[in-house]
Amino acid sequence: MLDLTYELPKPKVIAGAKHDWELVIGLEIHAQVSSNAKLFSGASTTFGAEPNSNVSFVDAAMPGMLPVINEYCVEQAVRTGLGLNAEINLYSAFDRKNYFYPDLPQGYQISQLYHPIVGEGEVLVEMAEGVARNVRIERIHLEQDAGKSIHDMDPNMSFVDLNRTGVALMEIVSKPDIRGPEEAAAYVTKLRQILRYLGTCDGNMQSGSMRADVNVSVCRQGQYEKYQETQDFSHLGTRCELKNMNSMRFIQMAIDYEARRQIAILEDGGTVDQETRLYDADKNETRSMRSKEEAHDYRYFPCPDLLPLEIEQEWVDDIAKTLPELPDAKKARFIKDFGLSDYDASVLTADTVSAGFFEATAEGRDGKLAANWVINELFGRLKKDEKDITDSPINPDQLGGIIALITKGDISGKIAKDLFEIVYTEGGDPAEIVDARGMKQVTDTGAIEAAVDKIIAENPAQVEKAKQNPKLAGWFVGQVMKATGGKANPKAVNEIIAKKLAQ
Repeated sequence: MLDLTYELPKPKVIAGAKHDWELVIGLEIHAQVSSNAKLFSGASTTFGAEPNSNVSFVDAAMPGMLPVINEYCVEQAVRTGLGLNAEINLYSAFDRKNYFYPDLPQGYQISQLYHPIVGEGEVLVEMAEGVARNVRIERIHLEQDAGKSIHDMDPNMSFVDLNRTGVALMEIVSKPDIRGPEEAAAYVTKLRQILRYLGTCDGNMQSGSMRADVNVSVCRQGQYEKYQETQDFSHLGTRCELKNMNSMRFIQMAIDYEARRQIAILEDGGTVDQETRLYDADKNETRSMRSKEEAHDYRYFPCPDLLPLEIEQEWVDDIAKTLPELPDAKKARFIKDFGLSDYDASVLTADTVSAGFFEATAEGRDGKLAANWVINELFGRLKKDEKDITDSPINPDQLGGIIALITKGDISGKIAKDLFEIVYTEGGDPAEIVDARGMKQVTDTGAIEAAVDKIIAENPAQVEKAKQNPKLAGWFVGQVMKATGGKANPKAVNEIIAKKLAQ
């Protein structure tokens, strides 16, 4: 595992107020389960389909239609729990959460309040190189998503799209362990990375397949420690929920604004109302959506249409055997096996595709050199061209071939960059291109020495200056490289010039 120092959460102290206030944050992440069908029907989950085209009779709540559990969605929830080192509950049950909204045809949401499928777990969040904190997971439960109300298509009417209705969600609820906006964003980033590695959620926040409800409260210094001792939430202050956040940047901005709003109320002698709020990114402010005073009044009761979910430990163990190598383990292996820095390993393990590309490139080659080329040359060029690694014009075998030619001494670093450009734009086998275009590095010391002798003979004044100031020897190196078309071995050139100037 990674060699990390674990730190307790450091509170974010809000400046500019009369008193010192600390932030307390908990997150509820709604992650859409990666599956072809919905949680209780066979309707498609394809994103971007025509409105109301992915809707079954069950999703539309037609009379007499009964839900049937999608076993694969259950498996995905278990897989997620195992990936977060969480307790898997062999017994769980579904409940009805009753409320009315136009995009909720049933008039209730099927969820898991009392008996969730996954219990307590943890997410390791790295806040700096070698420094990490654990954010505790309270629970993960399965539930069905609601539809979507659309209010901006007509000035007099609202429209409802039920395509998302019934899509399986995992609600991943954290403990109030997060103490600042940056830490909240780091937690969401790490959780999304793990889900993508597991293949249980694509983590695409722009399409709504991963959304965060952020609970924010403020308390005076010392109150959080009292909460830790007593587990009494009253020490943490009244929380407000920021609904449906789908951007790391907006999560941070919304938390900062909401904390300052609550502090201003408290310092003016007021009280913070528990409520759900929306964040307006254009105005950088939160505004009230609905009161949470009646949050207990959803009238939950066991879903009469679904039996309790009872799974076998053997089934859970079989799922555990199929888990992939997760980000922390992969990063630790890259550092150990390839000698990479913490930063390089973090970049390369950010997603499974990048990690796989690097590993295929580095196989049997210099790992550090491979990392340098993947991160600096390839990723840099892809970013410039606004391309993703999946659209890379150069594959691992081709990039690995360039690295092999550098290691063998067939080409110099400068020639390698020219070769990279050719392969990137035209394709082809690097070794064949080098041979066909005469790009092989000149390693014949006799030929290099002849070029050095010629440059020295033609520039006696520069020779005298270089003998007085050895730093000027670089001028001769440049002239020799120019004379040989950049093909001379730089190491040999430097050694021969140093020897000649010393005579």
